[in-house]
Amino acid sequence: MKLIIAIIKPDRLEAVKQELYKAEVNLITVSEVLGHGRQMGITEVYRGVKEMGNLLRKVQLLIAVNDDYVEATTNAILKGGRTGDIGDGKIFVLPLEECVRIRTGERGGPAIG
Repeated sequence: MKLIIAIIKPDRLEAVKQELYKAEVNLITVSEVLGHGRQMGITEVYRGVKEMGNLLRKVQLLIAVNDDYVEATTNAILKGGRTGDIGDGKIFVLPLEECVRIRTGERGGPAIG
């Protein structure tokens, strides 16, 4: 099991979601976050408003997958999230030690879904 954390541009969320659905990855958690990488000082336009490079609006995806879905999930995020511009984001793949489905008490891979 792996936990995939992706930080993407907010305007790429719908494209990433569509690519994930095509890859049969349906279980995601989405959060709005603030941050910056190397693009400090570069202005971005988000919903028609210019924002300076201090802390930019980003979207964080948390996706728990079984090992068989890691490659498909990262490829879907790459395909939907890439614009070729600075600030497209990052994908982190971490080992996931345990997953427990609260409703049934299932553990491990079956609990992910």
